Amino acid sequence: MRVLGIETSCDETGIAIYDSDAGLLAHTLHSQIDLHAVYGGVVPELASRDHVQKTLPLIRQVLADVGLDKGEIDGVAYTAGPGLIGALLVGAGIGRSLAWSLGVPAVAVHHMEGHLLAPMLEDNPPPFPFLALLVSGGHTLLIKVEGIGRYQLLGDTVDDAAGEAFDKTAKLLGLGYPGGPAISRLAAQGDPTRFRFPRPMTNRPGLDFSFSGLKTFAVNTLAREGDDGQTKADIARAFEDAVVDTMAIKCRRALKETGLQRIVLAGGVSANRGLRQRMKQLGEALEAEIYYPRPEFCTDNGAMIAYAGWCRLRAGESATLSIDASPRWSLERLSPA
Repeated sequence: MRVLGIETSCDETGIAIYDSDAGLLAHTLHSQIDLHAVYGGVVPELASRDHVQKTLPLIRQVLADVGLDKGEIDGVAYTAGPGLIGALLVGAGIGRSLAWSLGVPAVAVHHMEGHLLAPMLEDNPPPFPFLALLVSGGHTLLIKVEGIGRYQLLGDTVDDAAGEAFDKTAKLLGLGYPGGPAISRLAAQGDPTRFRFPRPMTNRPGLDFSFSGLKTFAVNTLAREGDDGQTKADIARAFEDAVVDTMAIKCRRALKETGLQRIVLAGGVSANRGLRQRMKQLGEALEAEIYYPRPEFCTDNGAMIAYAGWCRLRAGESATLSIDASPRWSLERLSPA
């Protein structure tokens, strides 16, 4: 089965083709970073318009890259949520219409399930069950995963997600968008001993996260210490260390509570080198296996949607003829596949 995957949940248009026998055949990604950078964040209307312009040309490009005609596609998977409603509807409309015109099934994919399953595209995929830490611009989730569609939410963010906190802190430091890579570059020049930021919600039971207070702590530190270049670098380092340590502490706690010995790290923030290093140390200390996708599959991409869609289509799922999208959609509402 060859599945075309379409990802348009936010500010990246991702297209891919997954073959159940040969694996991932091709994928391509168009990023809107330059489009939104001038505004310091994603402008939903501009994102939707750009998806309208880019999705069909990218589908043609991917098909041409592998020498396939659209009639050789056996199914279409598209991101139906969560995300920006206008952006989601672009992918849903194109994906559902294309599937109808080809007479093949379509399936609506949960964006975070796509991220969660992205490591399955690697040569050494994680076996079930495992603990998943999904960290992105809109989500910071700890999930117990027993199988596809068998998800138990263990922890969520009570305010800003990790990626959102990176973006906001980068903005107050006068850095570019997106904030995660900008802060990481600056943090590499920072003194790790000058400032120590709090590790939010680690001194109480539970697995939920809170990152908005770190942004406030950074603002207050900047106002007190001055805004010279080295101070900004030291603040960036303290902020990044606090976020990374907080997630590692929660993962350690979740592993002990669940008895699991495998962790999947996924989502845009999972590409952070500091986080990967800290999780490697955690894995070695607890004798736990750590899995994550290659960096290009950490951010939004069509490959993860094509793979997740194949899993759902293989289980017999298919979308109705209606074109629906859900800006809010709980992973726990998904059915086992």
